Amino acid sequence: MAELPFPLRRCLEVLRKLPGVGPKSAQRMLFHLLERAPDAPRELSEALQRVAEEVIRCPECRVYQAAGEPCPLCSDARRDPGVLCIVETPSDVYLVEETGEFRGRYHVLHGLLSPLRGVRPEDLGLEALETRIAGGEVREVILATPPTSEGEATASFLAAHLEGRVGRISRIAYGLPVGAEFQYVDAQTLSRALSGRKTLTS
Repeated sequence: MAELPFPLRRCLEVLRKLPGVGPKSAQRMLFHLLERAPDAPRELSEALQRVAEEVIRCPECRVYQAAGEPCPLCSDARRDPGVLCIVETPSDVYLVEETGEFRGRYHVLHGLLSPLRGVRPEDLGLEALETRIAGGEVREVILATPPTSEGEATASFLAAHLEGRVGRISRIAYGLPVGAEFQYVDAQTLSRALSGRKTLTS
């Protein structure tokens, strides 16, 4: 069997690092780019290079922003700085935004607690969160980690860690199925979960 040229094999290796992409899917994507959209490889390469050079994390909320420009979420004066929604990833922020329900601000963790993967509380990047809470503006924290075992463990830890330091700590309600990942949840379900959030502390 003829072997693919090295540049194609290398491209397949990179594509397979994407979530949900196996050998066959990677091959289909690659050959589609080569055969049906000859300009696409160059355009994709240029677009990804711009992302690498021009997109950074906001130092306050950790959501993506264009370098040299203010964070569109933190700088929005229409948002309530007293309500802070804590999520696992920047992509979760955009999913919450799709609901149109939330008008507070966000804080993105460095991940979720996971003893199996060696992720401990000190790995969550809580220093920036501590600074925001200490500023005294935050009245309510909404824990919007996914309803997986790791998400629940992280929410429980944060609720205990922040108890007594903010007026209200709440957890998004479960229109979300147990074990669900945020990227597979539709905006309507997530909207109901936000609206029906429950208070975790008295």
